[in-house]
Amino acid sequence: MKNELEHERIVRTYRQWSGGGALPRYERLRPDILRQSLDCSTGFGAMLRRTVGRDLAALRVLDVGCGTGAFLRQLIDWGASRANLTGTELLAERLDAARRNTAQGVHWHLGGLESMPDGSADLISAHTVFSSVLADDARQALAAHMWRILRPGGWCMIFDFRYNNPRNRNVRRLTRAELDRLWPARERHYRTLLLAPPLARMLAKAPHLVPETLATLLPLLRSHFVFMAKKDDAPS
Repeated sequence: MKNELEHERIVRTYRQWSGGGALPRYERLRPDILRQSLDCSTGFGAMLRRTVGRDLAALRVLDVGCGTGAFLRQLIDWGASRANLTGTELLAERLDAARRNTAQGVHWHLGGLESMPDGSADLISAHTVFSSVLADDARQALAAHMWRILRPGGWCMIFDFRYNNPRNRNVRRLTRAELDRLWPARERHYRTLLLAPPLARMLAKAPHLVPETLATLLPLLRSHFVFMAKKDDAPS
C-alpha cells in the first residue's frame, strides 16, 4: 500500500512538472544542456565499455523509468539490438512519447517491475529515477526488483544526484553508502560527472574549456554520478 501511494505521488509530481514553467530550463538545445548531454554520453560509454564490454548487440537491457527513451536510443546508436531493449514507465504519456520517438522493435512496459521475469536482463539502468522516490521502503523494493530481474553476472547502472536540491522537495539524493546497501556486490564502479546545473547555466556562453576545467579540478562541483554494480555469479 505504501509503495502504491509513492507511485501515485511520483506520477502526480511528474505530470505537474511536465506542464510547468521549469521546462525552458531543460530545453534540449540550450548550450548548457548540450554540454551535459555530451558529458553524460561520455561517462555512460566509458562505464559500459569497462563493464559489459564494447559489443552491445546481444545485451538484454531493461531501462527503468525510461522517460522519452533517450538512453535506449543512445544504446541503439552504440550497437544494441532493438529487439533486446525494454523501457518501463509509470506515466502513459511519457511511454507514448518514447514509443513515437524511438525506432520500432523496442519493447515498452507501463507500470512497475513485478511482472518482469527473474534473470531476464543483462543490464538494468535507472537514470534520475531513485532520486524521485522519497520513501526508503519504496527505494528498497525497487532496487530488489531490479536485482531480481538481473541475471547473475549482469550489471545494474544508476545515474542520479549527489546532492539535494533545496528548491525541490520532490527529489532526494542517493549517497554512496545507500548505493552499496541497495546493490550489494563485490564489484562496483562509481564516477562523478556534470558540473552543477546552476554553475553550468551561468557559464553557458563561456568557452567549453571553462566549465570543463572547473568540473575537472573541483570534483565537489560535480552534481551527478554514474554507478554500476555487478550481480555476483551464481555458485557452480
